[in-house]
Amino acid sequence: MQSISVYDSLTGQKVPFKPIKEGFLSMYVCGPTVYSYVHLGNLRTFLSFDIVYRYFLHLGYKVRYVRNITDVGHLEDDADFGEDKISKKARIESLEPMEIAQKYTNDFHDMLKKINNLPPSIEPTATGHILEQIEIIEDLIQKGFAYQTNGSVYFDVKKYNQTEDYGILSGRNIEELLNHSRDLEGQSEKRNPQDFALWKKASPSHIMRWNSPFGVGFPGWHLECTVMSTKYLGETFDIHGGGMDLKFPHHECEIAQGKAAYGKKPVNYWLHANMLTLNGKKMSKSTGNTILPMELFSGDNAFFEKPISPEVLRFFMLQAHYRSVLDLSNDAILAAEKGFEKLKAAYFWLLESSQAEKQSSIDIHSWKQKCYQAMNDDFNTPILISHLFEGVKYIDGLKSNKQTLSQEDLILFQETFKEPSNRENFASGLAYLKSQPRAICSPPPKQFP
Repeated sequence: MQSISVYDSLTGQKVPFKPIKEGFLSMYVCGPTVYSYVHLGNLRTFLSFDIVYRYFLHLGYKVRYVRNITDVGHLEDDADFGEDKISKKARIESLEPMEIAQKYTNDFHDMLKKINNLPPSIEPTATGHILEQIEIIEDLIQKGFAYQTNGSVYFDVKKYNQTEDYGILSGRNIEELLNHSRDLEGQSEKRNPQDFALWKKASPSHIMRWNSPFGVGFPGWHLECTVMSTKYLGETFDIHGGGMDLKFPHHECEIAQGKAAYGKKPVNYWLHANMLTLNGKKMSKSTGNTILPMELFSGDNAFFEKPISPEVLRFFMLQAHYRSVLDLSNDAILAAEKGFEKLKAAYFWLLESSQAEKQSSIDIHSWKQKCYQAMNDDFNTPILISHLFEGVKYIDGLKSNKQTLSQEDLILFQETFKEPSNRENFASGLAYLKSQPRAICSPPPKQFP
């Protein structure tokens, strides 16, 4: 196995990756709240973890990748008050909430398929796990980490913080926030403003509602991920991923819920993908500085001079490290398109080449190792791409007869470029790549047993 280092958001350091079970990877990534069309920033996050998924598969790991669908409980502004985002959209569009969830789940899947993402091993929904969420709430109440009030249930952050560290992931000093907010106590049904909802009482007008021991209501947003991740991956699993914006409060709450319920840390490594900007500014519907994936692919927008293919968008996004901010602009994506076409042309020439000599003037073994070193260093795709373009220079040298490769090195060079997710899929992988060229991607793997 390759020796991999990952940047753990909790420690703020790059650390060696060691799986809980040798040869196996358990990974959970927070999926979308399906109340609107998926945006490009979402695509970047899920593409980032698609690369992580593919690389572990490529190395021979048995991977269980769980990515959820949030179809209830996510209130406006990520708060514990206001209207459920899906219920609100259902009211606006005069549809049933599950029609809204299905409509935008379909869009989410369509867009990920267009950019050649692999589906996860398991894709559970929040509404499909209401009973499990009720069970963990009852457990947290019994252990003294949650309390009921007026038909709702809240997690007691102050009680939790007596023995644990709420704020450990985001670096927030919760004790200081609690001290500064004492004058607000009693102004709401929460004991402390930092407490978060595990179960919310449903108003008479609230569409999505379930019976529970606490009254008719619906689960809080944070709880679903604790329930579904531990159900399918265990009380502690290897990697939890998501967008940088989920660090607080969502992932902070997950840590608290997991520790309070199971008495152990829920995750060994926290990975977070950074944001995508448009023309140097944050994407925002209110300012009009936003674009949907289909508007980019069709060319029906005011930002780009031509339609951009999904494969070029994928390549463009991989040119920046997943932890860095990436700016999308007309010039940047056209440059990516030009580079991608150059790489693709060289790739296909290499696959068809039989130009072998007795000796090599190129050290393909060292070049291959540099490619692995890039990916082993926290999945550094921009460095990997730079090595692929170094490979293009080698190919240009072969085409002009200025470089030579032995038969053995030629085969190694070809196989490194076209390497599938696992060796058993090699032949089918080549056919797949020829029909759907992706210079740094792999064909669909066998599913986790």
